[in-house]
Amino acid sequence: MARDNDPMPQSHEYDVLIIGSGAAGLTVALNLPEHLKVCLVSKAEISSGATLWAQGGIAAVLDDQDSTENHVQDTLAAGGGLCSEDAVRFTVEKSKESIEWLIGTGVNFTRDTDAQLHLTREGGHSHRRIIHAADATGHAVSTTLTAQAQARPNIELMSGRVAVDLITNRKLALPGNRCVGAYILNLDDNHVELFRARFTVIATGGASKAYRYTTNPDGASGDGIAMAWRAGCRVANMEFNQFHPTCLYHPHAKSFLISEAVRGEGGLLKLPDGSRFMDRFDKRGELAPRDIVARAIDHEMKRLGADHLYLDISHKPADFIRHHFPTIYEKCLAFGIDITRESIPVVPAAHYTCGGIVSDERARTDINQLYVVGEAGFTGLHGANRMASNSLLECLVYGRAAAADITRREADIPPPPEAPAWDESQVRDSDEDVVISHNWDELRHFMWDYVGIVRTTKRLQRAKHRVDLLSREIGEFYSNYRVTNDLLELRNLVTVSDLIICAALQRKESRGLHYTLDYPGLLHEARDTVLIPTTYRTPSP
Repeated sequence: MARDNDPMPQSHEYDVLIIGSGAAGLTVALNLPEHLKVCLVSKAEISSGATLWAQGGIAAVLDDQDSTENHVQDTLAAGGGLCSEDAVRFTVEKSKESIEWLIGTGVNFTRDTDAQLHLTREGGHSHRRIIHAADATGHAVSTTLTAQAQARPNIELMSGRVAVDLITNRKLALPGNRCVGAYILNLDDNHVELFRARFTVIATGGASKAYRYTTNPDGASGDGIAMAWRAGCRVANMEFNQFHPTCLYHPHAKSFLISEAVRGEGGLLKLPDGSRFMDRFDKRGELAPRDIVARAIDHEMKRLGADHLYLDISHKPADFIRHHFPTIYEKCLAFGIDITRESIPVVPAAHYTCGGIVSDERARTDINQLYVVGEAGFTGLHGANRMASNSLLECLVYGRAAAADITRREADIPPPPEAPAWDESQVRDSDEDVVISHNWDELRHFMWDYVGIVRTTKRLQRAKHRVDLLSREIGEFYSNYRVTNDLLELRNLVTVSDLIICAALQRKESRGLHYTLDYPGLLHEARDTVLIPTTYRTPSP
């Protein structure tokens, strides 16, 4: 029931509501015409998502020695035969203009002494095509785009807001298959607010917090994927969870990854005795795609009973290391590790969700006026394994595509209908928060143990049994208590974990990031794993 002196929940109306403030959401906002009233909401501070921590860079064809075809073929090869070639070509062909737009916003990319953009190379790439800002590209992109958004009078930025659920015509008992906004929790007063909008964009990132070890920030709890699934959107390829091979292994180093660019510039993976091992797993050695490198490290750790291995770039000149990797150098030094003189202890960690909400080249989903951009979406670009530095490119290309589609359609889309305020009259504050923390820990432990880098059918079935129990328990909790950030994140993580497990059980082969001991070979035909919710309706053209 309502508490004394509680403020009345607020109601808002916009032309475009963007949920998520990383590169994807900001790109959409900044490419919309300035006569549209736009709201961009973020869980924590604006620019606190995964984009901020991206170290490596953005893949694009910018060098005369490179070509669109090279980038396309590299991406298709890394994707394990499951990429949509149309989506890959669409993305790569628009890479140069997207980078030019980004440079135009003021992002200060690293340049050579002759003022040319410095391009580096990462695993899976046949050419140097990674544009970067030292080893803190995400920070440069995120802070620059945020500053641009803050300067636009038509864009309102709201932090401390957590999306609860999408509002659709079906939920309002109205005809049609349309999204008309979302209910969003205001963390300042713990009330759920009504946000109505003609267009809604999901840009919430991935779901790597479903795992015990991850490189992602705390907000990566699969909120957008879970909300879209509940609203009636299909999701695809959720079994393909990319584990970054090299996360810094240190008790106080939370979620700090060691960029793939370290291996691209000559870093070597080593066992505790100092010997190399990657050549035994792939002829490309340290430059093999991430899934191969992560499995190799996982294999060697289990074989040796080691809790971590090592990445060594100390054979390079100290000035070279400090110049190319200043963030990594300073971070490691803060933990007593001088990477110019010693190896870096590393361990694989959940890093990227390759599947997500099914969308097209315009970033449209199965629900009218609902878009998805970035890691929350499934475009077909990544296939069974995302190639390094294609993710920020996807945010830019599809963010601009979504904005262009909204711009084309906005004159024809009427204002959103009226919707009821969030009803808190039948719930109470929880005095059992320990249940949430316990269930959170249980979920992330069994996902790591049973649905990790190497899987078996029996492990997946055990995980499915556990997630079903958690789902029922959390559903009851959600129905009876006032919502909180922790409860909403746990609810969403349980949903996306179930989607990951169900997709993994359906795939009877080992392909890309999905490796199962029960089906080590490849099927002759590569097919996406598309999950369809009971609330799904065939989308209109």
